Amino acid sequence: MNTDLLRSLRFMRRYRTVAVTAVVAVLAASAADLVAPQLLRHIVDQGITAGHTNVIASDALWLVMVATVGGIAQFLQGYLSGKASHGAAYDMREAIFERLQTLSFSYHDRVQTGQLITRVTSDVDLVRDFVGGGLVQAIAAAILLVGAVVLVTLMNWQLALVAFTAIPLTIFVLVRFVSGLSPMYRSFQQRLAALNSVLQENVAGIRVVKAFAREPYEAERYRAANESLLDQGLQVRRNVANAFPLLFSVGNLGVALVVWVGAVKVAHGTLTVGELVAFTSYLMILLQPLFILGFGAQTIARAGASATRLFEVLDAETDVPERPGAIVLTGAEGRVEFRDVHLRYPGSDAETLAGVSFVVEPGTTVALVGSTGSGKTSVVNLVPRFYDVTGGAVLLDGHDVRDITLASLRGVIGVVMQDSVLFSGTIAQNIAYGKPEATREAIRQAAEAAQADAFVMQLPEGYDTRVGERGIRLSGGQRQRIAIARALLIDPRVLIMDDSTSSVDAETEAALRVSLDLLIGGRTTFIVAQRLSTVKRADTILVIEDGTIAARGTHEELLATSCVYAEIAASQLAGGEEIERPGACDLEGE
Repeated sequence: MNTDLLRSLRFMRRYRTVAVTAVVAVLAASAADLVAPQLLRHIVDQGITAGHTNVIASDALWLVMVATVGGIAQFLQGYLSGKASHGAAYDMREAIFERLQTLSFSYHDRVQTGQLITRVTSDVDLVRDFVGGGLVQAIAAAILLVGAVVLVTLMNWQLALVAFTAIPLTIFVLVRFVSGLSPMYRSFQQRLAALNSVLQENVAGIRVVKAFAREPYEAERYRAANESLLDQGLQVRRNVANAFPLLFSVGNLGVALVVWVGAVKVAHGTLTVGELVAFTSYLMILLQPLFILGFGAQTIARAGASATRLFEVLDAETDVPERPGAIVLTGAEGRVEFRDVHLRYPGSDAETLAGVSFVVEPGTTVALVGSTGSGKTSVVNLVPRFYDVTGGAVLLDGHDVRDITLASLRGVIGVVMQDSVLFSGTIAQNIAYGKPEATREAIRQAAEAAQADAFVMQLPEGYDTRVGERGIRLSGGQRQRIAIARALLIDPRVLIMDDSTSSVDAETEAALRVSLDLLIGGRTTFIVAQRLSTVKRADTILVIEDGTIAARGTHEELLATSCVYAEIAASQLAGGEEIERPGACDLEGE
């Protein structure tokens, strides 16, 4: 059996009492199944053949009682195993979700959202089917198999040998069947995840799809993924369809041989009719576990493939581990230092940052400018340890950020990301996301500072307005202002604003800048921006080019010394306004 499938049984620990009771119910149901043929034998030999109607009546009553006990036991087995399996599925989902929260940005960069959704939903349900159904059925089948083998051997060892001739061939067919199913189901789940990824991307980007009239293309992309899933599903069905007729044929061959040999024995008086009836009943019980395993093989194979995919997540190592003995940062001042920092993202051959060094003193503002892909966002992502350096060190108040607990490190850092992600809920809940205990007054003050209060109060429900999935009911600029308010509410010592005013108009940016100037005072602030009006007020400007610091200084200093910065500045001036460029710049071709 798949080792990951066996590992999944650890999720049954909390429900072992319920699971053990379900197994007891299985034993009771199996006992009822094994007793019934003996009652039938007695009815035939001592009742029907001997003409004793009282024996027929009493044994028939016992049969009803045994059937009732068996039915109750089977009900308890199904209910209790279902209760335990659903509990285990709950714990599995919790464990996977918790693990996803601890994995670093780089893991989520590599894995598609649709893949993760499939693992938390479909894969968990398939493993649950094994834990709650397949495992209990396997236990019941094993008990029935052993009990039937013992009883038929005790009843008539010669007939038992005849019956056993069909078992090796049945087992051979089962093994061949099961060994082929597991890789098929693994491929099926992978194709299901691919289909979910296409669906998730399409739903998330439906506005882009419609804007470019790409509905036919998206429909074809989904159809291709769906057809791939269909082909794999049909391949599995063909394999099942080929195996089961063969299994039943082998089983029926064994029954036919036993009936033939048994009839000869009855004719010679060495076997009673009742014994033959009981023996054939036990033979069906003997074959029943093999058929159960045949049907259960599908569940086991699918669950095995899904368990492997689940443990790929649960066993994934984070690229940003918390060191043993990491310190809890208290009373942060906000001094940030980069010491010869190098960064290479997992799976990349090229360095994104190569030898970046600078110091930001507490309460000062540093702006990072440069072309797209130069490494600006990578620099600020290292401060809260969204990624870890591959060389050098990032220090906060003299401590390597890798030596600080992640919770305390990120607790003193406020981040406004380039993509302003909001959660479904109210505006107030989104602003208070990092500080759920915040008062309504504090929430409103943060919104006022972010120039969000005015538009919020114009909404019918004000701060209780629900923003929809990913904040879809708000404009891009409104989402960014809510994100800024969210960062400001936690009163961070270090504030990171990654192109956070790109979606607001010039008038709002000007009003926002006045408030931010007041709020930035006393905080160490990193600003990644393209707008010259945003960066020129910084205490220090770093020009990032090809993962290195090409120049640094104030706005005026860089205009006089940096050709790269002068080009950035010139590209944003209105009309025919000119600036004086450094004399060393190559202006050939202008």
